[in-house]
Amino acid sequence: MPPRSELPGEIKRKKFVSALERLGFSINKVGGDGSHYKAVWPKTQKSIAIPLDLRKDVLYYLLKEIEQYSGITWEEINKEL
Repeated sequence: MPPRSELPGEIKRKKFVSALERLGFSINKVGGDGSHYKAVWPKTQKSIAIPLDLRKDVLYYLLKEIEQYSGITWEEINKEL
């Protein structure tokens, strides 16, 4: 997990969600809360809410959850962006 200072300032949600799909997540654009998308890791059925605004602090906690649920690291996601 990289320190927050090494994360980009802001990522477009569309690019981030596309990268997660290529890595095996199932994305439900209707199943989230309001403006959030829902990313589901198929092997465990754990879900993560992806907000519209992916600021550095929000991204940091999303990456922690993604790594915990799926084992996918920031480096793998960054390659797909």
